[in-house]
Amino acid sequence: MIRTLLLTAIIAGTLPAGGSAGARLLRQPDISRDKIAFIYAGDLWTAARSGGEARRLTTTAEAESFPKFSPEGKWIAFTRLGDIYVIPAEGGEERRLT
Repeated sequence: MIRTLLLTAIIAGTLPAGGSAGARLLRQPDISRDKIAFIYAGDLWTAARSGGEARRLTTTAEAESFPKFSPEGKWIAFTRLGDIYVIPAEGGEERRLT
């Protein structure tokens, strides 16, 4: 429990990536049973709750925001330019809903 809270605090924006002055913070985390979704540098990323490398799910010029896992953890909903999208939590083709 404490490890999860600490990891959430780090992802919520208290740890700059790379430590450089221009580093962008990890933002807007959401946690499923086994993954964490977050926004970094305007793109959507996931990482295992147990640690390890993060995986980028989106690469667009526009910024994604507000990732949320579906109740079963198979999908991640997010917003981009006022529209709502979903993408499989494992990565793949995104789909615009609005």
